[in-house]
Amino acid sequence: MGKLIWSMEDRSKGIFFVILAALFWGISGTVSQYMFQQLKINTEWFTTCRLLLAGSLLLSIAYKKEGNHIFEVWKQKNDAVRLVIFGVIGMIGVQYTYLAAIAHGNAATATVLQYLGPGLVTMYYIVLAKRLPTLRELLAVFSALFGTFLLVTHGNVESLTISKQAFIWGILSAFGLAFYTIFPIPLLKKWGSFITIGWGMVVGGILFSLIRAPWQFEGQWYFITNFAFLFVVICGTVLSFYFYLDSLKYLKAYETSLLACAEPLSAALTSVIFLGVSFGWIDWIGSLLILLTIVILSRE
Repeated sequence: MGKLIWSMEDRSKGIFFVILAALFWGISGTVSQYMFQQLKINTEWFTTCRLLLAGSLLLSIAYKKEGNHIFEVWKQKNDAVRLVIFGVIGMIGVQYTYLAAIAHGNAATATVLQYLGPGLVTMYYIVLAKRLPTLRELLAVFSALFGTFLLVTHGNVESLTISKQAFIWGILSAFGLAFYTIFPIPLLKKWGSFITIGWGMVVGGILFSLIRAPWQFEGQWYFITNFAFLFVVICGTVLSFYFYLDSLKYLKAYETSLLACAEPLSAALTSVIFLGVSFGWIDWIGSLLILLTIVILSRE
């Protein structure tokens, strides 16, 4: 009986952690939209600073746990090369495209479009296995595509309800998420999440500094900007990542995937409530169809 109660407490802790992570991720998208559209913060500058600061914080956590072991990855040529590729293509690919989609559209649509990523991952492994998709996988792909169609056209094929830039960046962020999910798997298994993601962010941030250096600020910096910036970096990146990983100790991977669907829902709700983003019933149906993809693919 005691073991059962302990197990239930662990599950409750895991559920709390993953929902908190998803809420932080979703709300940080809305805060980013506020910074880009209200405070006119430059998207490239923000991407550089977010990657460098968040990556440094994650590596600090890793260093506290593992000491100088965090530098060993650079002594192994193959892993070092893979890490650089991950930082340049994976980390920048998933971070900048998502932020650009927010800047050209809104956090709700950008977050939902990025959730096409898991469907792309599934399609990749189907092609890799050289097999036909199952009925469940076909249903997931159809749900994702039809949901996207409703979200960006409202059923009218002759017009887009969001800008072309927002749509293109949103789709690119889904591909970025797919690459970000698949490519670093060998590194994650060997070096762990904090070292891999931390170095990936730092590498990506250093390279992106060539596009927009941290000292090349553009925008309006008020007192509230401090809180917005720190929320996205600390809560929306470091803490959310930490809580999500910690939830995996208590829950199965497919359960965390399902609960993480709170991210686009929280982004949509906070965008509508606090920023006045128009999000009608067709948008909600399209969003839920895309999230249904996660539900279908997450079954054991």
